[in-house]
This record gives sequence, structure tokens and C-alpha cells, in this order.
Amino acid sequence: MFTEERQATIQRFLLEKGKVRVKELSEEFQVTEDCIRKDLKALENAGKLKRTYGGAILSQDYPLERDVVDRRNYHLEKKKIIAAKAMELIKNNETIFLDISTTNIELAHLIAASPLRLTVVSNMIDILQILAKNSSITTIGTGGTMYPGVNGFMGVATVEVIKQYSFDRAFIGSCGIDITDGTITTLGVEDGLTKKAALHSGRHQYVVMERDKFYFNESYKFAHLDDIDGIVTDEFPDSTIVSSLEAVGVQLF
Repeated sequence: MFTEERQATIQRFLLEKGKVRVKELSEEFQVTEDCIRKDLKALENAGKLKRTYGGAILSQDYPLERDVVDRRNYHLEKKKIIAAKAMELIKNNETIFLDISTTNIELAHLIAASPLRLTVVSNMIDILQILAKNSSITTIGTGGTMYPGVNGFMGVATVEVIKQYSFDRAFIGSCGIDITDGTITTLGVEDGLTKKAALHSGRHQYVVMERDKFYFNESYKFAHLDDIDGIVTDEFPDSTIVSSLEAVGVQLF
């Protein structure tokens, strides 16, 4: 099979499955893994895909450049699964933090509908509005610099407020994890520094994210796997990643 044919087939697999793995493609085409990596690099340079740890995903698979407010309904069913798992971790009379995350919006809905008495701190306006409907929830907004694209607060003033609290549990969104160096990523510095502050103020720290984000990472590294207790996801990743997480003591939910 010619290179062009192989790369065209890889693109077809991506359209069908959403992601591909180097090892599987190597076996499929009976070529070396290095050959497949060169194919993926060429396709990435052409804007056809995004290379990830051990493979690639469609370049448009995660519309991370879009504002958070535009992503509320993206993969909604997966976010609801994650939110339900996260809800099971929360105990009565705890103080928790929900950062800017469309998954945390779904978690906020579950909290608001629950009989639990909680104190919830958040820097996202959507979450504050949802929780304000339940008089058993003490809802606290961080304030700070308002970012319309995420409908929330970030930056130095927000960080300073977060530092004053001690959270029983902090639930943090992420744009992906770089398994090669164990870092947790997001799109920008302001968001990253705010997330980092929340992690440092939490006794139990969880990242909430969809399974596909195990194969994706973004530009700003705000934490390391050593900084968290667990990852709440809709579906477990492959066994290689599970083993890597277990090795550093990160629990999957």
C-alpha cells in the first residue's frame, strides 16, 4: 500500500472511531510503528488530526478553542455520567470547590437537587446560579476578574480568595492529560493558576473529565498527577494508562 493510500485509510478510521492507536495501525498495515508515527506527523502538519500519547484523534474532536459557554451541551451524556460518580464522593456538611467546567455544571445540578447541607465555593457564574436555588447550600462566589468566554472569574484576585479556604473536596476540570510526563493541562495561564490554587486548598482533589481527554493535552500544565487523589471519568482508558495512574496512586472513578 502506498503512503497516500495508508494515510487516507488512517483518516477514514479516525472518522469512524474518533481516535487511532499507533500499535493497532502498525499491525493493520504490517509496517513499523515508526512508519505510522511519520504518517501521523504528516497528517497533523496537514491539519487532519491531533497526535496524542500512543496515537491520534481528529483535530476537531475537542473544540477546545471554543468558549466554555459554547460547550455546555458537548458530550452532555458523558458529563452527566461523570457528575453522578462525583456526587457519590460528596458527604454531608462538607465544603467543596467547583471550578470552571461544563462537567461541574452538571454536578451542580445534582447537588442542588440533593438533601445534603453543603458549602460550595465556585468561580463559575452558571454554578452559583444553579446552587442558589437550594437554601440548604451555602453558595460562595470567588469574585475576581470576569471572563465572559467562560462565564466565570479567574486571575490574581480569584486566586487570593481561593487561598483563604480549606476545601474537603475540589473538583477540577481539565483539557487533557499528558501521560508521558504526568501533567494535567488546560488552555491558558489564568485558568491554570486558578485551578492550581484550588488544588492546593483541597484535602481531596479530583479531576473531572471525559475518557477521550486521556489521549489529549493542551498548552498550559497546571498540575501533576501527584497533586491529585483521583480522576472521575465516564469510562476508563486503556490498560496502559490505568497502570500509569495506579503507579502514582491516582484512583479512577
